[in-house]
Amino acid sequence: MALPVRREQAGAVWDPFREFHDLYQRMGQLWQSAVPGGGLLGDAWAPLADLEESDDAYVIEVDLPGVKKDDITVEINAGELSVHGEIKEKERTGVLRSRTRRSGQFDYRVTLPQDTDEEHVTAELTDGVLTVPKAEKAKPRRIEITS
Repeated sequence: MALPVRREQAGAVWDPFREFHDLYQRMGQLWQSAVPGGGLLGDAWAPLADLEESDDAYVIEVDLPGVKKDDITVEINAGELSVHGEIKEKERTGVLRSRTRRSGQFDYRVTLPQDTDEEHVTAELTDGVLTVPKAEKAKPRRIEITS
């Protein structure tokens, strides 16, 4: 019995997780089409975000294309940073053939590291990216010994 041979294009690398991601997206689309309003969780979703640690700060970048600063709320409470808001549906003049961008209420939450200085957290919205840097990381310091 001959076994099937996998033929890959030159330079293409097979990614098994891509297939799981595609399946997850298709199941989500099926669920939303079958259950009006998105089902049990409603229409709330979390935007894509990166949490980066540098030598002197933590930086959170949240992708929010087309969102105005008045439509976003950033709160910090007991070490948890939460970003709430809404991406409003655009008025369209033509026929929408494909849609992959989300709209509606969103909610992003992340637990910040313990050494976060919550009093000096700021937020800036530039080019559809909300950046929330932490002012200073608690740095170790040398303690002088006295006799």
